[in-house]
Amino acid sequence: MADDAEKDTKLPLRPKEKAPRPPKQAKPPKPLKEPRVNVPPKEKKPAGEPAAAADPDSMFKEGFLSDVFREKPSERIVTRFPPEPNGYLHIGHSKAIAINFGFARYHGGDCYLRFDDTNPEAEEEKYFTAIKEVVEWLGFKPHDTTYSSDNFDKLYELAEALILKNKAYVCHCSAAEINLQRGGPDRRGPRYGCPHRTRPTEESLDEFRAMRDGKYKPKEALLRMKQSYEDGNPQMWDLTAYRVLEQPHHRTGSKWKIYPTYDFTHCLCDSFESISHSLCTTEFINSRASYDWLCDTLEVYRPMQREFGRLSLEGTLLSKRKIARLISEGHVRGWDDPRLFTLVGLRRRGVPPGAILSFVNELGVSTATSKIQSARFENSVRRYLEQTVPRLMLVLDPIPVVIENLPEDHLEEIELPFSPKNPEFGQHVVPFTRTIYIDRSDFKEVDSKDYFRLAPGKPVGLFKIPFPIRATTFTKDATTGEVTEVRAVYEKPEEGVAMKKPKAYIQWVAESAKHGSPVKAEVRVFNSLLLPKNVKEITSTDVLLDSVKDEEGKTEDAGDPRADAPVPDTVEPHEEDGKGSFSADAAAGPTESVKAPPEGEKKGKGKKGKSAKEKEPLEVFVDVVNPRSEEIYPNAVIETGLEEVRRRAPWPEREGETKGGSAGPETARFQGMRVAYFALDSDSTEGKLVLNRIVSLKEDAGKAL
Repeated sequence: MADDAEKDTKLPLRPKEKAPRPPKQAKPPKPLKEPRVNVPPKEKKPAGEPAAAADPDSMFKEGFLSDVFREKPSERIVTRFPPEPNGYLHIGHSKAIAINFGFARYHGGDCYLRFDDTNPEAEEEKYFTAIKEVVEWLGFKPHDTTYSSDNFDKLYELAEALILKNKAYVCHCSAAEINLQRGGPDRRGPRYGCPHRTRPTEESLDEFRAMRDGKYKPKEALLRMKQSYEDGNPQMWDLTAYRVLEQPHHRTGSKWKIYPTYDFTHCLCDSFESISHSLCTTEFINSRASYDWLCDTLEVYRPMQREFGRLSLEGTLLSKRKIARLISEGHVRGWDDPRLFTLVGLRRRGVPPGAILSFVNELGVSTATSKIQSARFENSVRRYLEQTVPRLMLVLDPIPVVIENLPEDHLEEIELPFSPKNPEFGQHVVPFTRTIYIDRSDFKEVDSKDYFRLAPGKPVGLFKIPFPIRATTFTKDATTGEVTEVRAVYEKPEEGVAMKKPKAYIQWVAESAKHGSPVKAEVRVFNSLLLPKNVKEITSTDVLLDSVKDEEGKTEDAGDPRADAPVPDTVEPHEEDGKGSFSADAAAGPTESVKAPPEGEKKGKGKKGKSAKEKEPLEVFVDVVNPRSEEIYPNAVIETGLEEVRRRAPWPEREGETKGGSAGPETARFQGMRVAYFALDSDSTEGKLVLNRIVSLKEDAGKAL
């Protein structure tokens, strides 16, 4: 018990004694600041400079391209961008342009624009012009513009030299025979040389000259390089060097009846131009062996080839054949239609060249393919525009609002900034009158608690106007049921009474003949060109049906019966990208295509039983075209600040868009507040303005692929 009592007894807490605080000591006086002498003022960012912009040279300072330079730190850097002039460049090519021109510029070197014009059957002058303009639009100036055809004489001499070295021979085998020599369609069979491989050097030389002189028709004779069938690389299996083509050349006329292939031409032209770094996409990684072999065999200077991963936007249509069909069937206006991802189409849509370069730089460079959703590209463009273009009020689908308690001649001039974030953009004046226009989506006939814009009895704020308006009545069209006019009152409180702040503010455009307001325009809002259904099939299943093309614009001639590439099922299909991902059966000729099996021959399927994947791509092609890929608002209105935006264009003045240059109407860009980003279209005339939506203000998940 005593023990329990001791346990229950609690001693009182001892009060803590506070130690006395030392007296506060007076702080020593602060030293006097030295006067600022000759301190330069802080530099202001130029108008339109993106806040916290990414380093535009970051992709050259680190990673793959930095390693490439360290591998061969030449005193003079020389690169080249060598497209084939047989079509319009697309978004994928922008990466190759930015890398080749940018690498040279960053290291103080030079970059050639070289047209690989060795296939007269596919080349047209309009493509030469379009490619030059796109390169300049992206802000790059070639050291020189050259043509592979300028070297035809020299290339021919080197072809004869290769024969004399017993490293080339004239072959008369068919496409099917060449395919078998290379192991058959699956490349898994035995490989062996053709019977012409061992013909005497003098005989091959005579036959090659006979090819030159017109003795043979197309596909009757080829000059092939004598490489090594024992090598595991298909690019070493006796590639074609020359083929017969009965087509006049746009630069050399009818002088030549034989033309060199890409595999023979490219490395030698690189050598002629003293290219230090031959930068191309990874589709050419196998070609490095034949590139090096040919230069070394001919004992000419050998540049260093290195390969980077291509840029691929998912859900986009880049195939020339399919775009041509879209145009012929009236689904799009032309190659520069803003819904396409050709560079001329993106330019017309209003995408700034700096936004494209910023996107490429943001992705970085490696050997991996950059498979990017189109939404990410649009997000990058959106961020760029946010910092570089002015803001205006635009109403897509206007309805007039008459403010009844304002006098008929009421006029206020409201000063608005072109950008709340960039004062260097300046300001402009817009009128505010008794009649204004608001968007149809900003009015609701029947109010609800979760609706905060204009409705009967409910006020809404007008951007930059001190007091709200409240709807009182509205009029509807008896036939369509659409609202044709709204009546409202200006809720200016009596003196001394505080105004109740509205929960929402909307854009508006006033009617004022004195100010030429509103400015009327047709607005084209672009959505995805393709529907989600079967998009993967329509954008990736035709590698055997299109010309084969890499991001530099290279297209292997479909009439060349060689199969100089990896097995098709080991090559990732991507429209026209991916050199060599075709079969020798393509030798049917450049105007023919590999035929799909007749209907009903597919295992287990009849005419009506084929899935989307089993259909020949053109069968499902029209099925995936989005009928709402373009929505037109014919009666849109814009505030008068648009005239100053047009006068001061380009927005921004960068890359290849300058006031004294060839800046087009698409450089008049602006943000339509609460709507989207817009640019003037080339269809605009003095009597009618046409605007294109560049991108929305934020990603629309409902329209994403």
